[in-house]
Amino acid sequence: MPLRFLFQVGVLTHQAKSGRLIVKLTREVRPGAFLYAEDKRKLGKVVELIGPVKSPYASVAVVGSRIGRAGDPAFVEG
Repeated sequence: MPLRFLFQVGVLTHQAKSGRLIVKLTREVRPGAFLYAEDKRKLGKVVELIGPVKSPYASVAVVGSRIGRAGDPAFVEG
Protein backbone atom coordinates (compact mmCIF):
# COMPACT_ATOMS: atom_id res chain seq x y z
CA MET A 1 0.00 0.00 0.00
CA PRO A 2 1.57 3.33 -1.04
CA LEU A 3 2.13 6.07 1.52
CA ARG A 4 -0.45 8.84 1.34
CA PHE A 5 1.00 11.91 3.01
CA LEU A 6 4.16 12.46 5.00
CA PHE A 7 4.44 15.02 7.80
CA GLN A 8 7.83 16.14 9.09
CA VAL A 9 8.24 15.35 12.77
CA GLY A 10 11.94 15.94 13.35
CA VAL A 11 15.55 15.83 12.21
CA LEU A 12 18.11 13.02 12.43
CA THR A 13 20.90 13.91 14.84
CA HIS A 14 23.11 10.80 14.95
CA GLN A 15 23.31 7.03 15.24
CA ALA A 16 23.88 5.80 18.81
CA LYS A 17 26.40 3.08 19.70
CA SER A 18 23.43 0.73 20.07
CA GLY A 19 22.69 1.22 16.37
CA ARG A 20 19.49 3.18 16.97
CA LEU A 21 18.85 6.52 15.28
CA ILE A 22 18.35 9.54 17.48
CA VAL A 23 15.84 12.07 16.14
CA LYS A 24 15.25 15.58 17.52
CA LEU A 25 11.47 15.90 17.48
CA THR A 26 9.55 18.99 16.41
CA ARG A 27 6.11 17.33 16.66
CA GLU A 28 4.55 14.73 18.91
CA VAL A 29 5.21 11.09 17.94
CA ARG A 30 4.06 7.96 19.73
CA PRO A 31 6.26 4.94 20.40
CA GLY A 32 5.57 2.32 17.75
CA ALA A 33 5.24 4.86 14.93
CA PHE A 34 7.31 4.29 11.79
CA LEU A 35 9.56 7.10 10.58
CA TYR A 36 10.32 7.69 6.91
CA ALA A 37 12.96 9.56 4.92
CA GLU A 38 12.08 12.31 2.46
CA ASP A 39 12.14 9.77 -0.39
CA LYS A 40 9.48 7.70 1.49
CA ARG A 41 11.99 5.01 2.46
CA LYS A 42 11.25 3.51 5.89
CA LEU A 43 13.93 4.52 8.42
CA GLY A 44 12.67 2.59 11.43
CA LYS A 45 10.27 2.31 14.34
CA VAL A 46 10.14 4.67 17.34
CA VAL A 47 11.12 2.57 20.36
CA GLU A 48 11.17 5.21 23.07
CA LEU A 49 10.99 8.94 23.71
CA ILE A 50 13.89 10.46 25.62
CA GLY A 51 14.97 13.84 26.94
CA PRO A 52 13.01 16.72 28.47
CA VAL A 53 9.34 17.26 27.63
CA LYS A 54 10.06 20.64 26.02
CA SER A 55 12.86 19.26 23.84
CA PRO A 56 12.13 15.57 23.15
CA TYR A 57 14.11 13.05 21.15
CA ALA A 58 13.08 9.70 19.72
CA SER A 59 15.16 6.55 19.78
CA VAL A 60 14.44 4.66 16.55
CA ALA A 61 15.17 0.99 15.79
CA VAL A 62 16.62 1.00 12.27
CA VAL A 63 15.02 -0.93 9.42
CA GLY A 64 17.35 -1.59 6.48
CA SER A 65 20.90 -0.47 5.86
CA ARG A 66 20.47 3.08 4.50
CA ILE A 67 19.76 5.34 7.45
CA GLY A 68 20.37 8.87 6.20
CA ARG A 69 22.63 11.60 7.57
CA ALA A 70 22.58 14.01 10.46
CA GLY A 71 20.34 16.93 9.55
CA ASP A 72 18.05 14.89 7.29
CA PRO A 73 14.33 15.33 8.02
CA ALA A 74 12.23 12.50 9.46
CA PHE A 75 8.56 12.00 8.60
CA VAL A 76 5.50 10.03 9.71
CA GLU A 77 2.63 8.93 7.50
CA GLY A 78 -0.55 10.89 8.00
